Amino acid sequence: MSARKLQSFVRRMKDRIALTDKHTFILYSILRLLVLLTLIRCIMTARWEGVAISVLVLVLFLLPAIVEDRAHVEIPALFQNIIYVFIFAAEILGEIDHYYVLIPGWDTVLHTLNGFLCAAVGFSLVDLLNHSSDQISLSPLYVTLVAFCFSMTIGVLWEFVEFGFDSFLGMDMQKDTIVTSISSVTLDPTNQGNRIAVKDIVQTLITTASGQTTTISGGYLDIGLIDTMKDLLVNFLGATVFSVIGYRHLKRNESGNWAEGLHVKPVPADEYAKNEHLLDRIAEKRRSRKKRKRS
Repeated sequence: MSARKLQSFVRRMKDRIALTDKHTFILYSILRLLVLLTLIRCIMTARWEGVAISVLVLVLFLLPAIVEDRAHVEIPALFQNIIYVFIFAAEILGEIDHYYVLIPGWDTVLHTLNGFLCAAVGFSLVDLLNHSSDQISLSPLYVTLVAFCFSMTIGVLWEFVEFGFDSFLGMDMQKDTIVTSISSVTLDPTNQGNRIAVKDIVQTLITTASGQTTTISGGYLDIGLIDTMKDLLVNFLGATVFSVIGYRHLKRNESGNWAEGLHVKPVPADEYAKNEHLLDRIAEKRRSRKKRKRS
């Protein structure tokens, strides 16, 4: 794709966001401006990892519009707002501004929200399939169960990603935890599988092959296990909350309530064609303004 075509495509996606909801477009514009400012700040301070993350966030912000454009579906304004805030909080605030370290519980809140969002995505995918064919009629309980399993699967796969980055790139995505007691059969000198408990640990001394030592004050350093299990647990909680909401929404078949704001729906062909025509008119007006300025 040429630079001109890419620029035209990005503008069209922005126009699609603007068509969704005025407040959603305002939120998108504000967060996008903050990301651009962060990008400039990272360039000026030579934080190239932050530059890459900022560019990635700008791309991720367009994903809801791209999905709507390619899949002919409507992502409600509430759902899009949550997605934008989640991406900004996780990548810009969490990774670049180090909120994961500075604010206790920041990672926990985001993993809970991730479980909630993934369950909403899984719920919508299955429900779209359920309504796309006259030969398929899935019960609300089945749709909810698949949505819950989808969310948990995404959570597990993400922990695989974190483990891979930590193991092969030396990162610390699975944040370590200081613990004051451990219990392990590895400490059994007889190798008989007896559990050896060590309690009230106040300090750990690490010695490398070169003789260099590192002291860990406060206890023993757990390498990511507690963080991983905590993340999966709060993912479970988030998925459960949405599963209950989604089930009640399908079971009661209610319209107009706030749960509809999390339910992706197919766009009828005539309405999709109307939106495309409107987007074409917006693009044509933009081109006309550019021609008048040049002349």
